[in-house]
Amino acid sequence: MSEQITSAKAMAKTVRISPRKTRLVIDLVRGKHIADALAILKFTPNKAATVIEKVLNSAIANAENNFDLDKESLYVSKAYVNEGATMKRFRPRAKGSASPINKRTSHVTIVVSEK
Repeated sequence: MSEQITSAKAMAKTVRISPRKTRLVIDLVRGKHIADALAILKFTPNKAATVIEKVLNSAIANAENNFDLDKESLYVSKAYVNEGATMKRFRPRAKGSASPINKRTSHVTIVVSEK
């Protein structure tokens, strides 16, 4: 018995934004209809919003082209941000010492499903 697929997924890996800041934006769109989610992301003044918008558009395209899902009935069923690799750098300080700088990255995942 074949089960019909009702969800599509898209990911962006090693995005150069800290996961803590990205999670603030992704919480705004989780569970929303895709039209509402795209409107929210368009008017959110945040670097993470543009990245999340690209991933959401990719998930929508995957749903339409790969799984023949209807764009009008899609919503964001899962949206989460995991921590990626951290680039470790050092900043010179006084008296020959140094302090660490962690440049964090994120893995953004969005799953859209049909209602």
